[in-house]
Amino acid sequence: MKYRKLGNTGFTVSAVSYGGIVSAVLYDKVVYMGDGQAASDRYVSWAVEQGVNYFDVAPTYGDAQERLGNSLKPYRKNVYLACKTEERTREKAEKLMQESLKLLHTDYFDVYQMHTLSRMEDIETAFGPGGVMEMMRDMKEKGIARKLGITAHSEAVALKALELYDFDTVLFPINWHMHMAHGMGSRLIAAVKEKGIGLLCMKSMIERSWTEEERYASGFKKSWCKP
Repeated sequence: MKYRKLGNTGFTVSAVSYGGIVSAVLYDKVVYMGDGQAASDRYVSWAVEQGVNYFDVAPTYGDAQERLGNSLKPYRKNVYLACKTEERTREKAEKLMQESLKLLHTDYFDVYQMHTLSRMEDIETAFGPGGVMEMMRDMKEKGIARKLGITAHSEAVALKALELYDFDTVLFPINWHMHMAHGMGSRLIAAVKEKGIGLLCMKSMIERSWTEEERYASGFKKSWCKP
């Protein structure tokens, strides 16, 4: 396994990370037969054996938090655990965050992220009075979150968020075709390099999204992406 410094976080992370959705048994209202806690345990132990030390999960990934939390018990002190919230208000986000801590059997996150920023309205609510950003700042001050980050699918929205707060990490689609052929993510890459922000790349090695028919015929029903 190769390792990389994650911006200025002080973390040295594996070049390949573990997407928590892999551990889910129930996702998108579908029960995946053959998967279960034992399967998640195998996936996680195998990943750790290969040198993976960065694990990422979200409340929206079905029951992945519960499964992954159980699987990570033997390894928690030796890995980085990232979690997320899609809530934009503090009140709703606090309840979700406490539930994530409980399900993942931890009292802190290495990275806690404002998840799936897609519209400028997300920014306005999150950074406004009573927004989730209030909670995230408190989490960092109290040590519940060692670092704070964002995940986004809009480059413009991600750049706006970075203007408003010095986030530690950004998770963004840096795709071989969309970036190299069309420049998607170029401005964001320049911004994170200038500020020393850790850049995490998703959807890097995909061709396109599956059609629904292809997705279920492929045997990879949890994945909406065609490798």
